Amino acid sequence: MHSDAMSDSGRGRYYWCTRHHRVESGADVCPARHVLGPYDSAADAENALQQVRERNEAWEAEDARWTGEDR
Repeated sequence: MHSDAMSDSGRGRYYWCTRHHRVESGADVCPARHVLGPYDSAADAENALQQVRERNEAWEAEDARWTGEDR
């Protein structure tokens, strides 16, 4: 979804900062290279790294199945 549409929808814009290890929003957001998001809630942003780990594990398992290297 385009960023203008996101801001018009009234949904939150929270980010997980990988540099400061905290949720950031509003004017307190680090540069894009240091954040994950946006997320709709602070709780979702706080769980960003867990979501990344779970997705990576799923993708690695799928890659292993694809190449015949089932784990």
